[in-house]
Amino acid sequence: MASTDVHVRICEQEILKYDLEIKALIQDITDCQGPQSKLTDLNADVKKSFHNLRSRIQDLEQMAMEQDKMSDKEALMNQVEGHKKQMRSNQTAWRKASLATKLSIDNMEKQALLSGASDLRQRKMTKEDLAQTSSDITENLMNISRMMAQQVQQSEETITSLATSSRTVQETNEEFKTMTGTIQLGRKLITKYNRRELTDKLLIFLALALFLATVLYILKKRLFPFL
Repeated sequence: MASTDVHVRICEQEILKYDLEIKALIQDITDCQGPQSKLTDLNADVKKSFHNLRSRIQDLEQMAMEQDKMSDKEALMNQVEGHKKQMRSNQTAWRKASLATKLSIDNMEKQALLSGASDLRQRKMTKEDLAQTSSDITENLMNISRMMAQQVQQSEETITSLATSSRTVQETNEEFKTMTGTIQLGRKLITKYNRRELTDKLLIFLALALFLATVLYILKKRLFPFL
């Protein structure tokens, strides 16, 4: 048990480390002024950190499933859900920062292309430089398009998940209504049974009284025929 606690603490520390690394890299992406190659390297580092973070969260989830006590299992699963939620928040922040930085760098490069002769005098760009810049802009636009497609796919998955949850809630509500009707019917049957039981007791009492009166009358006639 102690060994498991040590592994859990180590896993938590590593999750915290990767989370801080991702946040620092997202800030670096936000502050990045170019070139595109630097932004590409930063994005690669973020992907690597996310991979490590996701792996450690899965390890923690596996440890939670192996817990003997239900309370320990539930506590660890709550931590796992919290880490997953934070990871998704970091992913959203990363995509926004990367997209904003790409657009900023693209705008700067477009301004450089449109600056004309003054820009050429300052930088003395060659045809090869212009071709490379144009190629980079095209690649960046393709990357932005792919990221936007991913955002649309995630939105569709979220809508699907919400629709499934709505159906589940509706089915549960219908089950509750059915259970309520059953309980009410049972209550009516019990009340009816109690009333019937009281009536039966009264009839038995009257029958017994009649029987005793008959017996007494017969005894009286047999024992005291002249009375």
